[in-house]
Amino acid sequence: MKMKAIKVPNELCEIPYCHSRLQLNGVSIIESCTQAHDLKTNMFLEDHLLLFVLEGTHHFRVGNTNYTVNKNEMILLKKSICVESHKQGNADKDFAYESIMFFLKEEFLLDFIRMNSIKSLVTIEKVQITVKPFGERLLRFLESIKPYFRDPNEIDAGLVRIKMLELLYDLANTDKNLLLQLIQVKQQVRTDIIRVMEENYMNPVSLSDLAYLSGRSLSGFRRDFQAIYQITPAEWIRAKRMTKARELILSTSIPIADICYQTGFENVSHFSRLYKSVYNMSPSDDRIKSQKIA
Repeated sequence: MKMKAIKVPNELCEIPYCHSRLQLNGVSIIESCTQAHDLKTNMFLEDHLLLFVLEGTHHFRVGNTNYTVNKNEMILLKKSICVESHKQGNADKDFAYESIMFFLKEEFLLDFIRMNSIKSLVTIEKVQITVKPFGERLLRFLESIKPYFRDPNEIDAGLVRIKMLELLYDLANTDKNLLLQLIQVKQQVRTDIIRVMEENYMNPVSLSDLAYLSGRSLSGFRRDFQAIYQITPAEWIRAKRMTKARELILSTSIPIADICYQTGFENVSHFSRLYKSVYNMSPSDDRIKSQKIA
């Protein structure tokens, strides 16, 4: 089973991660400098992620696909997905790892698309996620960002916005495929709701996330979901999570608290009360009873 997913970017700035952060409306920039022998995290992306690796290696698993981002390489990942993150530092430099992560909100990308007048580049064909090298020009840009993390309270939000627009213009002018990928993270393709729900019910998703993943407006998603399942999305997710949790409780020795978090519940006490209301006994009692029968 996967570990509990942390919601990023916000939880990357909390204990135990404590990364440095610059923030304005529409953008969060996270600096990660650490010693990483073998650091693994399960992350739920609340915003689109544009990551640049400056030292070490960063592995991602998105669905069934693996991506490896080495030094001086970058990757763009869309929001509302869970990714398995695996950092490895450079063994020749005391396992040093360094990256800069740009988390982009919908409204910021939309402003950029409007400013750049790129409607004619929209295509029906989906652009694939790719790992790309970056050169001296972008390296110098990333180096110019680093001093801002030392005293973030003294940095004007307008300046950060200008720097981000500079970055997106650089990317758009040098790589058409990446430009199309930036456009398509905003323009979602309509997707089968059943597949979206089965793939994401254990993730910390909101209704807005599910609507985005399905390529629908929030009202359109609610309407189409109701037509398929005849219950609300929240009711369906709760029942699905509970069924999975009971399966793990009866068939494994995984601690109940871990099962709670792994199946998408965020509070053990609430999980236990809900479990008892459904199965007429607590999770621990259900496990004990099952073991005695076996």
